[in-house]
Amino acid sequence: MNKKIAMIIAYRDFRDMEYFIPKQVFEQAGIETTTVSTDLGTAIGADGGDTEVTVLISELAPADFDALMFVGGPGMVKHLDDEIFHSLAQQAFQTNKVLGAICIAPAMLAKAKVLENKKATVWSNAMDKSAIKTLKENKAIYQDEAVTVDGNTITGNGPDAAQEFAETLTVMVK
Repeated sequence: MNKKIAMIIAYRDFRDMEYFIPKQVFEQAGIETTTVSTDLGTAIGADGGDTEVTVLISELAPADFDALMFVGGPGMVKHLDDEIFHSLAQQAFQTNKVLGAICIAPAMLAKAKVLENKKATVWSNAMDKSAIKTLKENKAIYQDEAVTVDGNTITGNGPDAAQEFAETLTVMVK
């Protein structure tokens, strides 16, 4: 039976490397990917890449997938407090689906209360540690590493971790 991953992106300004690299890794491994966002049509990445969104976030059924992956980037920031995003993360978590998030997206998982007492990583830099603070405030155990796995949850800290993140998530789904 084919494995399926829902790749959830911001319709504008998703992080290109965090979408395109995992998508390629998943598809090369024979995993079917579905691109999900707040609008249908052509989504545009922060670096100018584009992809077709075929499923609306409001119509996503986590039960139809083996994993949900939330892609980071500047566009994801406006979804950190989005109740639909939180609900989907909670549904995936409660049904033991593989749940992945990269870059800033782990902060959304923390706000959705699915990282409590779990190890996780998240994007930060010398000037902005706010996402780390968000993880800690929501009782996640912050790890200063590229990719962190805790149970069925995988987090990555940004574009440079995209390949390792995707390969690790692939093993978790298979």
